Amino acid sequence: MSERTERTERSEGHERMPGEHGMSERTERSEGHERMPGEHSVTGPDLVVAGAGGGLVAALRAAQLGLDVLVVEASKHFSRGNNTSMSTAMIPGAGSRWQRAAGIDDSAELFAADVARKTKGQGDQRLARALGAVSAELVEWLNDDVGLELSLVTDFHYPGHSVDRCHTVAGRHGTVLLDQLVQQLTRAGIDLMVPARLVDVVVDAGQVRAAVVERPDGTREEIPTRAVLLATNGHGADRALVAEYLPEIANAVYHGSETSRGDALRIGAALGAQSAFLDAYQGHAALSARAATLVGWATVMHGGFLLDSTGRRFGDETTGYSEYAAALAARPDASGWLVLDRRIHDACLAFTDFRQSVESGALLEAADAAALSSVTGLPADAVTAELAETAAVARGERADRFGRTFFEAPLEPPYLTARVVPALFHTQGGLVVDEHARVLRPDGAPIPGLYASGGAAAGISGHGAAGYLAGNGLLPALGLAYLAANHVARTTEGTP
Repeated sequence: MSERTERTERSEGHERMPGEHGMSERTERSEGHERMPGEHSVTGPDLVVAGAGGGLVAALRAAQLGLDVLVVEASKHFSRGNNTSMSTAMIPGAGSRWQRAAGIDDSAELFAADVARKTKGQGDQRLARALGAVSAELVEWLNDDVGLELSLVTDFHYPGHSVDRCHTVAGRHGTVLLDQLVQQLTRAGIDLMVPARLVDVVVDAGQVRAAVVERPDGTREEIPTRAVLLATNGHGADRALVAEYLPEIANAVYHGSETSRGDALRIGAALGAQSAFLDAYQGHAALSARAATLVGWATVMHGGFLLDSTGRRFGDETTGYSEYAAALAARPDASGWLVLDRRIHDACLAFTDFRQSVESGALLEAADAAALSSVTGLPADAVTAELAETAAVARGERADRFGRTFFEAPLEPPYLTARVVPALFHTQGGLVVDEHARVLRPDGAPIPGLYASGGAAAGISGHGAAGYLAGNGLLPALGLAYLAANHVARTTEGTP
């Protein structure tokens, strides 16, 4: 937690953050009285946001639009434990000013077409177009209004994106993003109830009327509100749900938030909401076996490759890190060795995750092919053959047997290598939402006042792992939160 925790008031396991008040302190706005930050009416906040990751975008945007907001967060240490903080902070922005400055022509339609291609037509095109349409506005708002110093990633190209459209922060790590959101939350005086878990949403006459939160001691409080955003992520931490819907990755390391327990699914199901794509997920094939740090796929896109326990490559690594997690999980020993060189090492130091992997000692150095075989324990003939073949492909002397078309350059000794294991980062299926992030019933009608974002919502990655594009986690997390706040503000003002 940041230094703001030193200014909290403690009450039976519940921390009240700056700007937070007990329900009894909420006062009603009277004629000639403007509601101050942190002050609620007797009818409660206009919006309750469950989840202090990407959901903070909804809180900040809603407050900016004049709404009264309460954020409920289950984990006391959320600033270093949720999926937003654990991400590489890659946010697609189709048609942003950074792209225009770089001479890149992009659009919501092109983004949606990339999603369609990567998901083989299975992704939610309606939602992909809506997120693509708001993505440039979102990244510019994050930069200009929230204070994130974003830049366009152009030093390597993520699989599946036809143009460079991922925007990120210094260090390329989600902690930088989340810290800035939390700082802005404090400055805005937005209430944060932590630790407290949203356990139910009360719907009366078809409209959301209250949020029910539970504190660690089991006490519950019903908070009147007309809108709730479920930003509680997915079901990656529920091993039973993972085993049921994602059996191919069920035995892999789970590298996500422990609060991602399927709360939104259970709450939504009780209210008659529709769910979809529950088998969708983001995996990763480059988690350090030694340190549980992310070595990262930029290593591959700069020309690295993976060997399994037989010393052989087993596919086109550039198809994507998510689907390659399942491929690695299916190999002997369910582990492999990521091979790179000093050039790639230096290029990847821009990533905080990669630097942490280096500092942990996860990368081993090998002077030549024989030494690489020795430090990995892999068969020397296989390792030597793969180094020679990939170098020939990189030089354009032959085609890759797996169809890989891009190796940035041949690897040069000394080589670097890290033992990696497959991981499940987060699920990508959940409650079906519309272009305003409203949760829908099976007949397509919205549940008035109920919204979902991020892993709580059925995203745009289609089925399984292969449809995942870089940013398919953060864009629905931040973008749907932003759209939800806009819609709540419009409906509060009386506009449908």
